[in-house]
Formats: sequence, structure tokens, C-alpha cells
Amino acid sequence: MAPLAVVVVVFLAFSLPPYLAMDPSLSRVPRPPDFTSHYWFLVGHVLFGTIAMIGALIQIWPWFRAEYPAVHRKVGRVYVFAGVLPAGLMALTIGALSPFGPATRVANVLMAVLWLGCTFAGWRAARERRFGEHRRWMIRSFALTMSIIVSRVIGPIAMIVLEPRIATTFGGSELAYQQSIAAITAWSSGTLVLLVTQWYLDRRPAKRKPAIAR
Repeated sequence: MAPLAVVVVVFLAFSLPPYLAMDPSLSRVPRPPDFTSHYWFLVGHVLFGTIAMIGALIQIWPWFRAEYPAVHRKVGRVYVFAGVLPAGLMALTIGALSPFGPATRVANVLMAVLWLGCTFAGWRAARERRFGEHRRWMIRSFALTMSIIVSRVIGPIAMIVLEPRIATTFGGSELAYQQSIAAITAWSSGTLVLLVTQWYLDRRPAKRKPAIAR
């Protein structure tokens, strides 16, 4: 837990300041044409996403779940309704209107839908006391919540690999170069975390309660 907590804290320390300042000129994402509210949707996504990341970090802590099950349930509601739900809905909006090209838009919208869907499935399973399924869906939700951190690793690697090819592969177009990096980052980060997560879940199948003889 400690290394993961450090990674999350470092990521938030880098990502949050431009949006806590409430200054559109500090945004790291350019505003798309004809979407004047883009920055404020982005701020909302970042702030609610921060709640989701912190909530997810608390929820996967085994000691905390075992010692404080009632608090675990309350934090879970915060994670779903004050974190993933608003952050995911805002991600749908800003993702569909991303300034980084159509391939990135499709990836962003798809990952937002999967994030919302996995989280809802996990919440519903808990409500119906299907706790094995709840755990599996919430592991997927957690992975998608943290996929933004993975994207921050993939992005610079893509830049380093593709920069020497601007004049050839991209015909000297900086726009094509930037959109390609964004698309590679958006698609590969979400796909990678889902594949690794499914591999982990397949290795640790859900435990089923034994049937009760009547």
C-alpha cells in the first residue's frame, strides 16, 4: 500500500495545482473551439477524480476493510457517488470534445463508459450482497481510476519514440504528431490496465459460498 500511496500523492501533487488555481490559462489541456466551459468541466473532472483516486486507495487497503467494514461501506458510497459518477460523466463530455483528434475522443469516451459501467456493476453487486462479484468489478473500477497514472508514463515514452519521425512519418506536421501521441496514450493506458487486471482476476477466481444442504 505504501508505494502505491506515494505514487498517488506524487501524481496529485503534480496534477492538481493548475486546476486548484481556477485559472484557465494554467490548463494543461487546450480548450476546443466552441466549448467555452471546457476548463470548468475539466476542473470538475480533476477534483471529482481526485476524490475517486483517494477513495479507491482507501478501499483496496485490506487492513482497513477488515478493521472498519462500516467505514469501508461509507467510503465506497463516496467513491461511487462523489468520485466516479461525476468525474465519469464529465469525462464523457470533455472526452467527446477532446482537442486531440477523433481517435483520442473515441478512446476517452469508451474508457469513461467502462469506468462508469464497472463501478455501477460493483455497487449493484454489493447492494445485492454478491460480494465476490462486487470485489471483481471494483478491482476493474480501481484499475480504470488509476489508468491516468499509467498514461503519464506512456505519453513521454511515445513522445521520445515518435519525435525523430516528425519529418518523415508525420510529414512535418506537429498536429499529426501530437494527436498520434494522445491517441496512443489514451488507447494503450486503458487497454493495458484492463488486460493486466483481467489476468490478475483470472489467476484469483471469485470464491463461491458452499451450497447449504436442506
